[in-house]
Amino acid sequence: MPIRTASARWSGSLQEGSGTIKTGKGGYEGNYSFKSRFEEGEGTNPEELIGAAHAGCFSMAFSKALADAGFTPTSVETTAKVHLDKTDAGFGVTRIDLETVGNVPGVDADTFQKLAEGAKENCPISRLLSPGAEISLSATLS
Repeated sequence: MPIRTASARWSGSLQEGSGTIKTGKGGYEGNYSFKSRFEEGEGTNPEELIGAAHAGCFSMAFSKALADAGFTPTSVETTAKVHLDKTDAGFGVTRIDLETVGNVPGVDADTFQKLAEGAKENCPISRLLSPGAEISLSATLS
């Protein structure tokens, strides 16, 4: 399997500095700062990128689980809400709320929910993050 890379560059102090984050193949490059991470400033932040990775991984895992069960999804759209909170140990990602909507012809609601939960438990990014963060799932069949 290939090794994936990403890089970041930061210049200046924590609160006044700024930086850029980019993926190894050039698919994404964005600016980040103290304000974009801890306030509502322009740019991205590491938590958004974790959310994007988690939403993408879950959507692929769920699509595979549906197909393996005999259902071809028309679409799976997932949003990940990443909670960065201050704890006694410092700042940390404490919770990720996955919200997914699937357009899947022929699947019943119970099977859809069961397969969604299985994808949440088994996607590689969920397995990476679940020891340190609570992961919730809201799955809606459209």
